[in-house]
Amino acid sequence: MAVAARIYTPAEAAAVSGIAVKAVHNAIDKKIVETKADPRPRSVARRALTREGLLRLTLWHGIGSALSAERREKLFEAIAATPNARTVRADDLLIVDVATARKQLDARIRALDEAEAAIHRDKGVLGGEPVFRGTRIPARAIAAMLAQGASAGEILEGYPALTPRMLDLAAIWATAHPARGRPKTLHEQGLSPKSTRRLALKGDPQPRRPGAAG
Repeated sequence: MAVAARIYTPAEAAAVSGIAVKAVHNAIDKKIVETKADPRPRSVARRALTREGLLRLTLWHGIGSALSAERREKLFEAIAATPNARTVRADDLLIVDVATARKQLDARIRALDEAEAAIHRDKGVLGGEPVFRGTRIPARAIAAMLAQGASAGEILEGYPALTPRMLDLAAIWATAHPARGRPKTLHEQGLSPKSTRRLALKGDPQPRRPGAAG
């Protein structure tokens, strides 16, 4: 029995292509990429992309957005006609390195697969918050720290059970699986800050020093 090829939700497509999810929806709305309904249980996605759709999405974002609709379609038709070609000539002026695009996309797909194997939900752990297997470390919390500017070294110092690779997996997993509703606080995720400090924001009034002139 043949196994159906995997398809990707817009959020998953954003994670593996490195393109903002808004841009993914834009490409879908413009019918640059074809979509299918996601057959996975509990999925609500009606705009899922195939692997070839991901390639089209990546090429459109990289170079296709600068092409006319006619030239873009010629490029996609040429790729479909020669699926194993390393380079594809769309017209007299455009030659595309499809092999490199596929290689980069495949690496991100493997990373997402690895992340989904490493991160899971267990109702008995942090109320079902997605964590790395064998730990109580929430993947979304780690991804949020990275997004807010924390360095890998700082995070690894605070969470010795993690590895640099796990930080990468947290980032791609969180992009592919955005949280719904209000973000959970650290306390709700079973975490607590190791230290706190007050930072003055740019433009905040500075406290007056005793004896300073008014």
